[in-house]
Amino acid sequence: MRWPLWLPACLGLGIGGYFLLPAEPPSWLGMAAMGNVALLAFAFRGRAGAVPLVAAGFACALGFAAAQARTQWVAAPVLPKRMAAEITGRIAEMEARDGIVRAVIERVNVAGLDPAATPTRIRLRLPDADGTLFPGQWIAVRAMLMPPSGPVAPGEFDFQRHQYFQSIGATGFALAPAARVIDTPTGAERRGFALWLEGVRERTHRRILVALAGTASAVGAIASALVTGKQGAIPGDVLKAMRDSGLAHLLAISGQNISLVAGFVFVLLRGAAALVPALALRRPIKKWAAIAAFLSALGYLLISGSSVPTQRAVAMIGFVVLAVLVDRAAMSMRLVAWASCAVLLIAPEALLGPSFQLSFAAVIALIAGYERLPGGTGAWVHRGTQPPGPSGRAWRYLVLIFMSSAIASAATAPYAIYHFNRFSLYGLGANLLAVPLTGIWIMPWGLAAMLLFPFGLESWALVPMGWGIEAMIGLAREVASWPSASLVLPSLSRGGILAVSVGGLWLCIWQRRWRLAGLAPILGGLLSVHMAAPPDVLASGDGKLVAVRAPDGTLALSTLRGGKYAAEKWLLESGQTWTIREVPEGTDWLACDAQACLYRAKGQVVALVRDGAALAEDCAAARVVVAEFKAPASCRATAAVVDSVDLWREGTHAIWLLRDGGVRIESVRGRQGERPWVPKPGGPPRLRPATNED
Repeated sequence: MRWPLWLPACLGLGIGGYFLLPAEPPSWLGMAAMGNVALLAFAFRGRAGAVPLVAAGFACALGFAAAQARTQWVAAPVLPKRMAAEITGRIAEMEARDGIVRAVIERVNVAGLDPAATPTRIRLRLPDADGTLFPGQWIAVRAMLMPPSGPVAPGEFDFQRHQYFQSIGATGFALAPAARVIDTPTGAERRGFALWLEGVRERTHRRILVALAGTASAVGAIASALVTGKQGAIPGDVLKAMRDSGLAHLLAISGQNISLVAGFVFVLLRGAAALVPALALRRPIKKWAAIAAFLSALGYLLISGSSVPTQRAVAMIGFVVLAVLVDRAAMSMRLVAWASCAVLLIAPEALLGPSFQLSFAAVIALIAGYERLPGGTGAWVHRGTQPPGPSGRAWRYLVLIFMSSAIASAATAPYAIYHFNRFSLYGLGANLLAVPLTGIWIMPWGLAAMLLFPFGLESWALVPMGWGIEAMIGLAREVASWPSASLVLPSLSRGGILAVSVGGLWLCIWQRRWRLAGLAPILGGLLSVHMAAPPDVLASGDGKLVAVRAPDGTLALSTLRGGKYAAEKWLLESGQTWTIREVPEGTDWLACDAQACLYRAKGQVVALVRDGAALAEDCAAARVVVAEFKAPASCRATAAVVDSVDLWREGTHAIWLLRDGGVRIESVRGRQGERPWVPKPGGPPRLRPATNED
């Protein structure tokens, strides 16, 4: 019976429905929906055919209620406006790179700000050239604070929502080096488990860097990323090479790493106990080893930062251990279903992130793929009557690596394109070499280093681990240098990725021939890349950047002076790389002078006005006016206007010019809706005067 495997999807449907709402629903709505479904279950009791429908409805209501409860649980003040202030607080998390620390500060006090309006946590960039900052320290610093930034375009990744669920109410940067606070507040000496654990992670990170100080900087940084999950020290060129070669997933602690830790502990302890006949014959050594394996996986989860893939892996290992303890066989697809339910109920917001989607897509596809092999995995790879020898086992391992890489790459590619707009053309071949290198050499030495840390002997294992990392970096750079190694593609639409997800689940969950019907929505979702009409004009929320779409479909930017991140994301969404493009003079679709630019497309004119002297003429001639200052009401009577006040209130605007002469305008805040993580603009906008200044 496979229909219960759809319950996590229904749970996700309820969570997704909550986050898509344009306004925050009443706090009682989720619980009321669960109660109504419970009444339906009572009304249709005894009818077996109604059980799947009632269960699906209850899962949807439960997901909705869980998302509501989580939103209320993490609620914290958000900074209303940009401000410079003296700040004191305690470093809760930190990640250092090139003398700059990106730190999360808790127990914050902001001078001049009411305690009730002070964010619970803030994220700051702090100078730390001498490496003296450490988790748990109390610091005082003058910093520039600002509310969490919104999406760079309507429908893009929502940083405000992401930081809301981390209880981060402000971001900023230090205006001077931080000073250590000696006289800490009353009770400050008490540290929780999370703070102690962050200290352990930071000490481990620094010891790894010291042990591998004689190698290239990237080697120690990657070794630390594989043990502690801290990736901030990895050089940008190495990250780019790993991403372009399709090997970036190896830098993240995933289910493979967790499984290696648990498997190593299980085999080691069970093998050692089997050498003692009194234990092997009289005690349940398999159960003991299984419990120890789960505890080791849980420890690795904690020290590595508890990412979504590791949560999924530990949840699955926990269910496997439970099956061992009660002498039951574990069913893999059911394990994934229970693990996904656990993750979604604990952190419903994880559904929207790439980690959850990529991790579960890969695991579900791998399990479904191996379920379809005739006679099981081993029978398909080796059909002989005798057990394979060393060469046969090596061949089987390589074949399985190739199959696993191909299945996982195909399953995760749509989500990688949706979130990152990239596809690694040679990723399958690179993984065929890098995955065995990681599993056979790099991670075993990493596990040995973790065991040697308490004795101060970690360098014995970290040095050979570094040799493997150097080989992996060399492979990544070689593959990334090949022509068209990384393709930049336009993003799938939200409906397209949903269609791919539903089709993929249909294809993987069902086992009969009609499962192939799932290929239709997958194909339709992939084709949504070409179906969605991209905006013709984009204007950033701070008014510093405007982009217009050329007749060939590419974007042309107004400036390269500011807003580089937004510009890069806009270009990626259009399938373009970060390149400087000069619009030729005399072109018929874009004409500029010192006062304004006139953009022509689809029989309409858009005026991009920089000087108020040109406003009257442009308002009369243009269908849409985008002004860097406050436009008068008279202009709005003749044209659709987006001015500095609109940008300040609503964030980045996207403008579509319609063939019938109409105009569609969307803003970031209009797409976000009235939700708890969307702060109201604080204070008056900084208006640019309508003069000829630039």
